[in-house]
Amino acid sequence: MTIGIVGRKCGMTRLFTDDGLSIPVTVVEASPNHVTSLLTEEDKGYNAIQISWGTKKSNTLRKTEAGNYTKANIDAGEGLLEYRVTPEELGQHSIGGMIKVDIFETGQKVDVTGTSKGKGFAGAIKRHNFSHQRNTHGNSISHRAPGSIGQCQTPGRVFKGKKMAGHLGNVKRTTQNLEIVQIDSERNLLLIKGAIPASKGGSVIIRPSIKFLGDPKKQFTKSQPKAEPKAEPKAEAKAEAKADTKADTNESKESK
Repeated sequence: MTIGIVGRKCGMTRLFTDDGLSIPVTVVEASPNHVTSLLTEEDKGYNAIQISWGTKKSNTLRKTEAGNYTKANIDAGEGLLEYRVTPEELGQHSIGGMIKVDIFETGQKVDVTGTSKGKGFAGAIKRHNFSHQRNTHGNSISHRAPGSIGQCQTPGRVFKGKKMAGHLGNVKRTTQNLEIVQIDSERNLLLIKGAIPASKGGSVIIRPSIKFLGDPKKQFTKSQPKAEPKAEPKAEAKAEAKADTKADTNESKESK
C-alpha cells in the first residue's frame, strides 16, 4: 500500500501501558478522504489516485477546482493531493470512494509530512546550532556573531546556502518510522508515538513508511521473546559431580 491519508494535528497526550510505562503520542484527526479522480498511464503517463480532504466553501473555489469536485459528485475540500500507485492498487478504488483510518493497523510504521512551527527571525546560534564566541579576552560586542562569511576578494561574494541568521521554521518536513499506537475508527483518530512536524491544527500527510515498502511485514513492531533461564542442576547431581572429581584426583595421585 502506497496511499495515505491527510489529517489535522489536534495536540499531544500520553498513554500508559499495562506495565505503567508512559508513551507520548500525537493525536491526529483524519476525517475520511474522498477519491476525486483516477489517473491512468494512458491518459497522464502515470498511475495515480487524486484525493481531497476537509471542507471548504464552494464560492471560494476556482473553476478548475470546482470541476474536479463536480465530476466526482462530492463536496468541495481544502485541497487536492495525488498518490502514485501501481495498476493493481489503482483498480481497488473508484471515483467518489472514501479513504479512512482503517487502512492502517496498530503497530504499523508511518511517515508523517507537515509544515513545522514558524519561530520568526532567529540568529545563527539558535537557527543552526552555532557555538558562541568568547565572553572575555578582548571580545566585547561579538559574543553571538556568526563569524566570517567569506573572503575579502576571490571570489569576493557569499556562497549560496551559507548558514546565516534568518527565518526559522515554517518549512515542509517529514518524520519517518513513527509507530501507530492506537486507532479510533469511530472518531477518525490516529494516535502516533512521538512528535510530528506540524503546529496545532495544521494539516499532515500520513502514509506507510517508505523504508518498509519492499517488505511490509517488517514495519510492524514485534516484541522479542525473552530467553528462558537455564535450569540449575539439582543437589544430587552436584554431589555426584564432586565425588567424580575427587576420585579422579585420587587416581592421579596414586599413579604418581
